[in-house]
This record gives sequence, structure tokens and C-alpha cells, in this order.
Amino acid sequence: MMHAPPLPAPRVGADAIGLLAADCLKREVATYPKPGLVSRVDNGSHHDMDAALLDHSAVTLAPFFALLAHAGATGHDMDRLRAIGIEAEKAMLRATGGVNTHRGAIFGLGLLCAAAGFREAYGVPGTLGAAVAARWGEQILAGPVALRSHGAVVSRRYGVGGARTEAAKGFPSLYRYGLTALAAGRALVPWDEEAALVHVCMALIAAVDDTNLLHRGGPNGLAFAQAAARTFLAGGGVGDASWRDRARHIHEDFVARRLSPGGCADLLAMTLFVDRMEQA
Repeated sequence: MMHAPPLPAPRVGADAIGLLAADCLKREVATYPKPGLVSRVDNGSHHDMDAALLDHSAVTLAPFFALLAHAGATGHDMDRLRAIGIEAEKAMLRATGGVNTHRGAIFGLGLLCAAAGFREAYGVPGTLGAAVAARWGEQILAGPVALRSHGAVVSRRYGVGGARTEAAKGFPSLYRYGLTALAAGRALVPWDEEAALVHVCMALIAAVDDTNLLHRGGPNGLAFAQAAARTFLAGGGVGDASWRDRARHIHEDFVARRLSPGGCADLLAMTLFVDRMEQA
């Protein structure tokens, strides 16, 4: 089976950054098997969305990611980024008939687009995550909280940081686990980029307290998911000859329990984006 090569580094410019962000969301959808998540093979643990809907959502969001990159390049604060994000979410919901396909990605990937625009405009050294933390970290934590959102409810109930804390700190999980696993996966199977992305997904599930897993399965669901991913990695990850069958069985176990690591899916797309942008 032939698999798509890694995405190229983007051209400089807000439009190119927006298109790259959308492409990274589509690449996440195209990856299989990812435990409990939508792919072009099946809908995972989701009854209200499929790959075509997620691809349509990603295309819809590309201009908003470009607007966020432009806002970063022109020195705007978090209020402006938040306003663009609100409009992006409205456009997403119109495009999907009310289905929340990419709310988490609008926030996390959107901040990285803004940081990319800032870095491209001002030539600032350092990572995109460091730029997010330095420029908008305090404003992220001080901003309004969607009290009824699943992530906010779970964060309060179980005492986990969630997406806001992750972003304000510069996305440490992305750098510590996502990019490290991407390099490891590519070293294990340099001819198969899809395998490397599955490796990233498993590494993120194993390490991150995903609020989507907590929302769907509580602490027991999270513990089950993390144990399954850690077992996969301990068995050699995608370096094991039977990795695809093992990953598919984990996927089926997640679906049977209605578990979906949506936060890790966002981080997978964000890992791809950072990998491409930080090569530029």
C-alpha cells in the first residue's frame, strides 16, 4: 500500500499558513487506525460525523486560520484572536449542520497559526509554542471560560488542566510527546508516514489526560485508553510487524466502549503543523 509523503513546509504568508493548517486536519482524518476516531475507513465512536464532514469542516476553516495568522503577524492581542475563533466556530457549525467537528482545533491550531504569522512577520526565534505562551499565555488563562463546555466541566470535576492550560504553557504535550513520537515513528518505518502518525496518536493517548476521554468514560475510561496505548508502544509500536492489526484491535475496543480521544486528535494535527512550520 502506498502512503502519502510528509506535507511540505509552507510558503511564507497567512494564506499558506491557513491552507497548511487545514491540510493537517485532513491528514489526521486520513490516518488509520486511530483508536475511537473518525477515519476514511469508519466513523469510530462517532455517530454524527464522518470523514467527508470533517474534510468539509477543515476546508471551511482554512480562511479563518489565515485570518489568525494575519492577526498574529500584525500584532493583535487575544481579544482579536478570540473574535476570529468565534466567527470560525459559527462557520464550522453552519457547514456541518450544527456538528462540533473542530472546536478544539480552532482554539489550539488557531493559536499556532497566529504564532506562525507572528514569527514569519518579525523573524522571532524559538518554537511556535513558546511564542503562544509568551505573547498570549496570560490572556488565555484570564479569558472567559465556557462553563458548560465538556472540557470545562471535566477539567473542574477531575482537576485536569485541559486545553487552556496546555495552550498557555506553550503546548508542552505537543513538544514532549507529539514531536518526539513523530521522529520515532519515522525512524521505525521511514517508508510509511501513516504509520508514523499512528505512533504519534498512541503516544499522545498514553500520556495526555484527554478531557474527551474523561467526558465519555470517566477516570476508568481514561485509564483503559492510556493502558491500551502504553501496551501498544511497549510492544514496539509501529516497529512491530503486526502493528496494524494490534492498532485496529485497540480501535475496536475503543469503539465498543464509545471512547474517543478527540483532544489527542487535535494534538496530532497540531504536531503535523508544527513539524512543517518549524522546518520552514
